[in-house]
Amino acid sequence: MAFRGKRPEHGGPPELFYDKNEARKYVRNSRMIDVQTQMTGRALELLCLPEGQPCYLLDIGCGSGLSGDYLSDEGHYWVGIDISPAMLDAALDRDTEGDLLLGDMGQGIPFKPGTFDGCISISAVQWLCNANKKSDIPAKRLYCFFSSLYSVLVRGARAVLQLYPENSEQLELITIQATKAGFTGGVVVDFPNSAKAKKFYLCLFSGPSTFLPKALTETTDEEEATESAFTSERTSMGPALRCSGNGCYSNGERPSVAGIMLEIV
Repeated sequence: MAFRGKRPEHGGPPELFYDKNEARKYVRNSRMIDVQTQMTGRALELLCLPEGQPCYLLDIGCGSGLSGDYLSDEGHYWVGIDISPAMLDAALDRDTEGDLLLGDMGQGIPFKPGTFDGCISISAVQWLCNANKKSDIPAKRLYCFFSSLYSVLVRGARAVLQLYPENSEQLELITIQATKAGFTGGVVVDFPNSAKAKKFYLCLFSGPSTFLPKALTETTDEEEATESAFTSERTSMGPALRCSGNGCYSNGERPSVAGIMLEIV
């Protein structure tokens, strides 16, 4: 789960980190654009929207509008919220098709109940785990975010939040607050043995719990090796999570291994 070098959220609040210089990277850097687009495509796939039906989606931490562009290309309508004025200015300069809102997700999502058919977020949620001032309490900000997100979704809709948890404790903090807010679901980890390609997707359901999509792996052998590597590590994730190397356990089972897919109970 660790970043190479210093994690961005350790350097201060996101509205300062994502300044004009950083925003330019999300407009000009082809590699960053490609990665952002790929993660958005995967998040949309995990959202499991009705095929061929345009939906009204929320993009949390929309930044310069790269993820929104992908949603538009797929025929969906969207609203983006971001805390960085510089990133939103970049989105406006690019003439993105979605509506944009300046706001702090840790203070809640300001829309009427049942507004959105789904939600995606790319590389944003982990910022809520850091306190940038004395009044910031990560657990409370996470709960405020998740409870308001639960409200603005059509009942039965999904939210798929790609994130970079710093460690298992941070991931547990996030999933516990999502559970308290009413969500079911879990975490899908794509390419778990790859230092570069490994990605975490928190898949949340605002209705009855349903199946979690399978994680992506490079080969069948790698998938089997990954399951073995994780099941040999005995680190309890607490009662809020259930884990499996290639699937989710039934309600009656409570293993204590950290696995590829973590189901929120």
